[in-house]
Amino acid sequence: MLQLINVGNKSLLDYGTIATRGLMEEIRRLAAQLEGKRVLHLSATAFGGGVAEILYALVPLMRDAGLDAEWRIIRGADEFFGATKTIHNALQGSPQGLTPEQEEVFRRYNEDDYDFVIVHDPQPAFMIEHFPSSQARWIWRCHIDLSTPNQSVLNFLLPALGRYDAAIFHMSEYVPAAPGLPPSYIWPPAIDPLTPKNMALSPEDAAYIVDQFGIDVERPLLTQVSRFDPWKDPLGVIDAYRQVKEGFPEVQLALVGSMAHDDPEGWDYYDQTVAYADGDPDIYILSNLNNIGGVEVNAFQVHSHAVIQKSIREGFGLTITEALWKTRPTVAGRVGGIVRQIQDGESGWLVDSAAECAEACIEILRAPADARLRALKGKEFVRRNFLMPRLLRDWLVLCNRLLGNDTAGAELAVVGAA
Repeated sequence: MLQLINVGNKSLLDYGTIATRGLMEEIRRLAAQLEGKRVLHLSATAFGGGVAEILYALVPLMRDAGLDAEWRIIRGADEFFGATKTIHNALQGSPQGLTPEQEEVFRRYNEDDYDFVIVHDPQPAFMIEHFPSSQARWIWRCHIDLSTPNQSVLNFLLPALGRYDAAIFHMSEYVPAAPGLPPSYIWPPAIDPLTPKNMALSPEDAAYIVDQFGIDVERPLLTQVSRFDPWKDPLGVIDAYRQVKEGFPEVQLALVGSMAHDDPEGWDYYDQTVAYADGDPDIYILSNLNNIGGVEVNAFQVHSHAVIQKSIREGFGLTITEALWKTRPTVAGRVGGIVRQIQDGESGWLVDSAAECAEACIEILRAPADARLRALKGKEFVRRNFLMPRLLRDWLVLCNRLLGNDTAGAELAVVGAA
């Protein structure tokens, strides 16, 4: 089935003191030309990961801007999500088709008359094949890195992707060199600065929350927030922590993650991470199963002396964006969208190994005042580039462009004909 997600309400007025006046005026102008247009966002899951977090903010803001927007997910058995994880890892596709029951649901659902259908990531990409008479503009939003895809899987996906009116990637480097893709637009994701996960939190409140999980708030803390996934390299983070601990024996490490129901492999890697920690009482491995939610993630990031994201592959890395927004000294892998967020040596630290990660954390612990100066630059870079009003503006520009409306003065990077 396609399940409707309740996203609540948001007001653009609440962002007036965060976004620039020029950006807010541009949003209002672009939205006026889309008044009442029906928009469907479709994804595989409503929990875990950056896509869900984005849609919980973006969809209600689209509504407040005057569009009739909604978000639905594909509901399926564990076997379905196992297949979608295989798709994600390969480039993420599987030659398995939809069941007759799913096809019938999709056909019935096509009776709704949308102006735009926005499909997120490979899992539901073939949905377009079941609507040959659809009059909507179809947009495929790819949140992963397709720069080095499994070619056979990409070839499998291309006939469906070629039917879309547009595709969107985080970076131009992520667009695969393949004929048949629709015009591909480039823009990064964003965070919502007004959610509990990113709202302003005092150091005292952060320390109080972190203390509830057994952290000694008088001792330094390193934190990585991410799924338990080999690409996030939590084992490498533990290696770095152990090197730091040789010079700073009081240091603690928190690995904070979220166990998503569409990620069966995550449970196996969670167990590997726990085993690798080898019972170290200063390593805290926490997840939503320990009542870690948005406020708790916020608290761990705010309280940490350094936030780590030692990814060895990364689509964009919104946990980096979150840490920078909270003015935290941030150490991250030199991969993917991370390099678009951190200016190495200026607003944070980019590293290529556990040893370099450890060296960066030691530098932060030794010179916290200098580390904060870098963190302040990182926060301002996020304010200008990676907050939700800018993301809303990009969507409004594209929707207007696909309808042939006036977008004078609005720029979008594009790869291919547009």
